[in-house]
Amino acid sequence: MVADDIRTLARSLVDTFAEGWARAKVDLIMSVFAEDAVFLETPFAEPLRGQGAIRQWWSDVPYHQSEISISTGEIYAAGPWFATEFRARFRRRRTGEWIDSRGAIFCETGGEKITEMRLYWHRWSGSVAE
Repeated sequence: MVADDIRTLARSLVDTFAEGWARAKVDLIMSVFAEDAVFLETPFAEPLRGQGAIRQWWSDVPYHQSEISISTGEIYAAGPWFATEFRARFRRRRTGEWIDSRGAIFCETGGEKITEMRLYWHRWSGSVAE
């Protein structure tokens, strides 16, 4: 796949993923992942393998986050890999507290799906970094 093709595919996958997160639509989030995909929430997290495990992790979003907005940056691509920055702002349902998370998404693709996604992020809560 040439660089322009992977950037176009990556933009589509990231936009779909971001829309799913912003709307708390787990099925839309999951539509970007291959059946045997791997997901790492943070660099030190245990890898979640397969759509079942990834779906279980993202299923908490509708219960814990509201008023979600997601923005992403320019796509950087190399071979089957792509990366972009992201910003996620949401309100915690339990406390009403606003959270501002910023980081990067690194993905490997296979076919037209994400086969591996790694998130590197930092969260800001009010005046405290978490």
